[in-house]
Amino acid sequence: MNLDLSNKSILITGGTGSFGKMFTKLILERNPNIKRLVIFSRDEQKHFQMSQEFSENEYPQIRYFIGDVRDSKRLETAFEDIDIVIHAAAMKHVHLAEYNPMECVKTNINGAENVINAALKSGVKNVVALSTDKAAAPINLYGATKLASDKLFIAANNIKGKRDIKFSVVRYGNVMGSNGSVMPFFLNKKKKGDSFLPITDDKMTRFNISLEDGCEMVFYAIVNAWGGEVFVPKIPSYRIPDVAEAIAPELKQKTVGIRPGEKLHEEMITSSDSYNTVDLGKYYAILPQKSPYSKYSKEDYKEAFNGTDVPEGFSYDSGNNSEWETVESLRALVKLHVDSNFKI
Repeated sequence: MNLDLSNKSILITGGTGSFGKMFTKLILERNPNIKRLVIFSRDEQKHFQMSQEFSENEYPQIRYFIGDVRDSKRLETAFEDIDIVIHAAAMKHVHLAEYNPMECVKTNINGAENVINAALKSGVKNVVALSTDKAAAPINLYGATKLASDKLFIAANNIKGKRDIKFSVVRYGNVMGSNGSVMPFFLNKKKKGDSFLPITDDKMTRFNISLEDGCEMVFYAIVNAWGGEVFVPKIPSYRIPDVAEAIAPELKQKTVGIRPGEKLHEEMITSSDSYNTVDLGKYYAILPQKSPYSKYSKEDYKEAFNGTDVPEGFSYDSGNNSEWETVESLRALVKLHVDSNFKI
């Protein structure tokens, strides 16, 4: 999506992660006249590594700002003269969140509230928060904290007063090649010469999206959000055994059982959400529930974006999807998005 960010200042929380690096790459390619791009992250080593790829000498617009979303004062300092905030910082590993629950709450919930308050204080115009499919009908702590975070960002539109600011959310599924995802996990097992690939359940499915398509969703939200939406992409699903077959057909698959906090299928829109969901063509938008604080109606929104209602009781989960990756398409995607040297 062509988005003119000339003379705009953008900040990405969690900016040294997989999403932040791809978003930075696309912004610098498409908007060389951007005023400032602030990479906000608590990880000093990742800042150093990212600065080797995007140096301040080559890109004088970029700033590497060490800070934690748990630190409200540091956020307020970082948000000075910022126009757009992309909130990507999160504690996201399910099993680590289950073992360290309050750390997850402090980052994903308290951190979200700190981002909102700093944005309201500093004159930011647009905040887009990244969510996850695990926030829909959550069964693990990570998903529950991200659902709470989503609710905070949606509700922030009710307390902005006369400020010219809007808050929205983008929610998508597993990102190919991101830290901790299944494709690099299986690739590493193959490279190490393991004798089998561990499969949690042969019926397990997941949504699939590339990092670049995730970034395109954020660009879409920056341009089109009215405030309070949760944007959801229409993307294919894959079966975990098909990913294993695509990457290492020579290895046996061993079923090891679902880990605590995992679902058999992931969900991005629940049947309860269907009453507030609009089909926009490429995306769905879950609109804020009608309340005395509503800034617009569902009918206004549909008319503006040529949207349509989804069927009553509609749900969108990776197991009932109409679009599926095949073993062959997965092999092509692994080579394109995860490991350019990949071969069978």
